[in-house]
Amino acid sequence: MEREEVLTGGNVADRVVRIGATVRKPALPQTPGVEAVLEHLAERQFDGAPRTYGRDDQGRHVLEYVPGELAHAQPPSTLDELRRIGRLIRELHDTMESFEPPSDVSWNVIVPDPTGGDLICHNDLAPWNLVRNDQRWVFIDWDNAGHSSRLWDLGYAATAFLPFVAGGDVDADGPRLRALVDGYGLDLEQRRALPAQIAARTRGQYDVLIRGHETGEQPWARMYDEGHADYWGPAAAYVAEHHDAWVAALV
Repeated sequence: MEREEVLTGGNVADRVVRIGATVRKPALPQTPGVEAVLEHLAERQFDGAPRTYGRDDQGRHVLEYVPGELAHAQPPSTLDELRRIGRLIRELHDTMESFEPPSDVSWNVIVPDPTGGDLICHNDLAPWNLVRNDQRWVFIDWDNAGHSSRLWDLGYAATAFLPFVAGGDVDADGPRLRALVDGYGLDLEQRRALPAQIAARTRGQYDVLIRGHETGEQPWARMYDEGHADYWGPAAAYVAEHHDAWVAALV
């Protein structure tokens, strides 16, 4: 048996390890749904997600280990890279259109789409979940997958990848948002609707952290103590304040 190397950075599963070319994660209530999603993506040759290999003798979920560097550890994405991320997210969403969720699985959606959502999405598309190497760009950590919508999922990705930050430069952020959206290929109606979705999804992330702080729910209480709310709250206000500028940049 090859040695276990503990991997860090996740907030949902405890003690994630690498063994050779695989990752082992404790099985959670949502794991059967995650396995179904990853099996569907693999069957349709979507290369932007890790392969799922079932369970090991300890009952852990076994996944493909994807070598590379997290986008979070690299400089902010260039316009060309944002367009590539947009294309990757569009390919993911299009591939999931044909997915039929099993009736007996549960999901762990942290910030639900107010509409209920018509698509099973990743729900945490962010630089800390994008592994990049010379051959592939791969979204990892699917534990928050579940019902959502294209704009709700893309809205979170916009805040995370641009990134939107309080006191940002609207003249610089507008073209960056445009690059992500052009890569995705939103139509005119969707472009007009997206900025409000970005603001609401970003505010929702802040609300989760505040609730965790008030109730002690983990990992949100810990993340609040680490200062994450200090980013998400002001970022949501910045996005909402400049709504019209984002629409102008997109249309």
